[in-house]
Amino acid sequence: MNLLKMLKSLFTSAPRLNPAECAARVRSGEAFLIDCREPGEWAGGVAHSARLLPLSDLTGARAQWQKFLAEAKGREVLLYCASGARSGFAAKILAAEGVRAANTGGLADWLDAGWPVAKSKKR
Repeated sequence: MNLLKMLKSLFTSAPRLNPAECAARVRSGEAFLIDCREPGEWAGGVAHSARLLPLSDLTGARAQWQKFLAEAKGREVLLYCASGARSGFAAKILAAEGVRAANTGGLADWLDAGWPVAKSKKR
């Protein structure tokens, strides 16, 4: 990711949504749920149906993100991480690029909303 894009994302806003508000959109396929934590963090489990796309790839080579973004055209991208900080940054980067993206906080927020957690498997 180049410096100009990184700076632009700092001045872009992205909504912060409650997972309970988003659950129906994820279930219907209207929105994608993305876990942007790093691979070592996934061992403890991930929110059911979440795609595993690390923030480091979004800000780096985009080996995984490029294919996903091509597939996601027009659909909402809902992101979470461990606490909501990295997912907020990722949502701002994507919003600056014209993607409908929102930060949904941390994995614990999804658990509190009653969302099931699955054992990690690479997706």
